[in-house]
Amino acid sequence: MKVEIWSDFVCPFCYIGKRRFEHALQKFPQRDQVAVQYRSYQLDPTASYIPEKNYAETFSELKGISLEQVYAMNKQVADQATEVGLTYHFDTMKYSNTFDAHRIAKLAAENDKGLELTERFFQAYFTDSELISDKNTLIRLAEEIGLDRKDTEQVLDGCKFRNKVNEDIDLAKQLGVQGVPFFVFNEKYAVSGAQPEQTFTQVLEKVWQEEQQKPVLQSLNPNENQTSYCTGDGCEHK
Repeated sequence: MKVEIWSDFVCPFCYIGKRRFEHALQKFPQRDQVAVQYRSYQLDPTASYIPEKNYAETFSELKGISLEQVYAMNKQVADQATEVGLTYHFDTMKYSNTFDAHRIAKLAAENDKGLELTERFFQAYFTDSELISDKNTLIRLAEEIGLDRKDTEQVLDGCKFRNKVNEDIDLAKQLGVQGVPFFVFNEKYAVSGAQPEQTFTQVLEKVWQEEQQKPVLQSLNPNENQTSYCTGDGCEHK
């Protein structure tokens, strides 16, 4: 089974949705036969870190809502994160652009470390208050999960994986993705948002059952008594 997940490293519900999906997958008997692939998405392609402003102030100005509303929203989200074992520090979070982080994630995927780096980037942003748009930070985090420092530097100093990130974003548009996280199972079923664990369990079971069903061929001949066909022994007309 193939599961593709569009997400952004600064999306709070993407991390929550990731953990809920993982909890469901962990309990799924056929989990070893499920291939998970993360795809790139940017909530704010123009995002930039402003040292003089904290996360709440930046978010307040961008969305045109009061600081009180931002604080209330952040608390609700942080509470949901706690329910799945995550810790969010909105008070020290650094608003970041994620394009380069997505490029490094592509490098990690090529080295079979995509899932590890995805988790590390989420933790770095939401729990460790790291600036994941900073080059040195990205290099250090990539090294932590085993990527070669020179390879990471070469990606960041050039344009490698830029097209692959944009291809993921364009594909999301073609699929009509309105927000993330967005899960696609076997290129057939879509689940949008940080759904409850039970929802992911039901989808995994449904898709798995369909995979195990053998196709049943039904004849569409209008008149099965009059037909022409060939076999290894020759051709016949009835």
